Amino acid sequence: MNAPVKTPAAAGLPEWSLADLYAGRDDPRIELDLAEAKRANDALVELEGAFVANRDQPATLAALIEEGLALYEAATNGLWAVGAYAALAASTARDDSAWAKFEADLRARSSQIAAESLFFTLELNALEDEELEAAFAAHEPLARWRPWIRRLRLSRPHELSPDLERLLVDRAPAVANWTRLYDETLAKLTAKVGREYLTLPEALNRLSDPSAAKRKAAAEGLAEALHDRGPTQALVMNTLAFEKQVEDRWRQYAYPAQSRHIANEVDAEAVEAMAEAVVEGYAATSHRYYAAKARAMGRKQLDYWDRNAPLDAAAPKTYDWDEARGVVLESFSALAPKFATVAGTFFDKPWIDARPRPGKQSGAYSHPVTATRHPYVFMNYMGERRDVLTLAHELGHAVHQTLCSPLGTLLADTPLTLAETASIFGEGLVFERLLAEASPADRKALLAGKIEDGLNTVVRQIAFHRFETRFHDLRVDGELSPDQIGELWLEAMGESLGPAIKLNEGYEHYWAYVSHFVHAPFYVYAYAFGDLLVRALMNKRRENPEAFAPLYEELLAAGGTKTYVEALAPFGLDPREKAFWAAGVAEIAKLVEEFEALV
Repeated sequence: MNAPVKTPAAAGLPEWSLADLYAGRDDPRIELDLAEAKRANDALVELEGAFVANRDQPATLAALIEEGLALYEAATNGLWAVGAYAALAASTARDDSAWAKFEADLRARSSQIAAESLFFTLELNALEDEELEAAFAAHEPLARWRPWIRRLRLSRPHELSPDLERLLVDRAPAVANWTRLYDETLAKLTAKVGREYLTLPEALNRLSDPSAAKRKAAAEGLAEALHDRGPTQALVMNTLAFEKQVEDRWRQYAYPAQSRHIANEVDAEAVEAMAEAVVEGYAATSHRYYAAKARAMGRKQLDYWDRNAPLDAAAPKTYDWDEARGVVLESFSALAPKFATVAGTFFDKPWIDARPRPGKQSGAYSHPVTATRHPYVFMNYMGERRDVLTLAHELGHAVHQTLCSPLGTLLADTPLTLAETASIFGEGLVFERLLAEASPADRKALLAGKIEDGLNTVVRQIAFHRFETRFHDLRVDGELSPDQIGELWLEAMGESLGPAIKLNEGYEHYWAYVSHFVHAPFYVYAYAFGDLLVRALMNKRRENPEAFAPLYEELLAAGGTKTYVEALAPFGLDPREKAFWAAGVAEIAKLVEEFEALV
């Protein structure tokens, strides 16, 4: 996460304009788009019962499905555009209750409109496989929708009755307010650090300050602030975990992560193989690296606040916005000019919000909005190397979202396991450029940064996944107190970090700011999945850069129309094998060996 700091690099940073969507909360286009979405949705409702009634008429059924999907996508485009605007605007104004109310009210209104067409997906899943195949055979143009229908039918065994599904949709906006409480609690957090009061992102940023004393003070101040808010964050996590248990039980999911695996179109065996490969690699990657870093800093053991510290007390190199733009676009161009051209549009248009300011939430994202609109990139740029990489990461998402937009909103929607591919690849391209241009003196620091990025994306996220799994498993027997959650956190993080990192008093509270546990349960493994997958793709690119680029563009342009196995087949890669993941972990271990040689 990035945060506002007072540096020369922070001057002249862009803020986005959302006028392409709407001019403000009172823009009449909002009501017009909601009305259009409702009209499309109402037209779809008129088809209720027709799909099952014509299940033995393949040609008629095919035409009905095609008509229904066109209406469903039209309604989705309208609702998602309005919802995106509310989310985008609110993310830069978390201290403004008017935006919070606007976002919540729109979520509730959109949910009520969408709920009326809930029958559509249920009715399609009521059809038998052979009936759908007959419809595909009777009307060739329907084939373009095959991937979407395939993904829809993965949830078929876990669907409830129409009334129960409607109940869940109707109450979803209220349940979402638990997430709102979590976010607002973090947005209002201030950590007392000496005479300063730092926001969450400011405190997190201070943990990479060249001064050890400043890192320690920020860590201890943040620990105290998180401790004070622990009961609220624990209540949110416990409540949402219980909500999930109830729904999972009714839907007959065998384990808590199963619904996420289905949404990602990934086999549980593949995720477990990946996690096992990463855990087995702890000693050769994170444990070994942090021991080497301790030696490089003249220490036997590092405090947890030194984990991402620079190797020396010198101020890190900073990049102003124009420098960052140049590095990213030149790196993307080295892959293929088209990627740089698409990314360049986001700099030319007011589609990036990079300036930190009060009320703006921490973190970074690229929001696709809909396939009929354009993405928006959000970050808090501070001018450090990792911010340049974050910019490349989010623009990788934006390029991906742009390339697959011709498919339409429903087919462009990409599972998380592939959605992180372009973003992490973008980071890799930029790092390769920075490393190639580095002086011998800078190379060690860059290499350390690259390893730490890899450990944060792979090892740390798998540790998060294991923490989250243990939390949900134990929540079955009742609520967990903040102290119990802290014990699970120390256990999972201690395993991953190894003996060279000291988990000082206060670190047990740091689980309370990892928002993925609340926003998207079991999301975190997708980062490791994407990183290790990208390492394999980067190796393929090194083998034959010219042949790689068009295949990679095809992968991105395919959006959600291919499974991860299908998407990687043209590269000769099979991610279902543990050896595939172990090879990616070995790439991180090689970097650690290279770093050790420089220490």
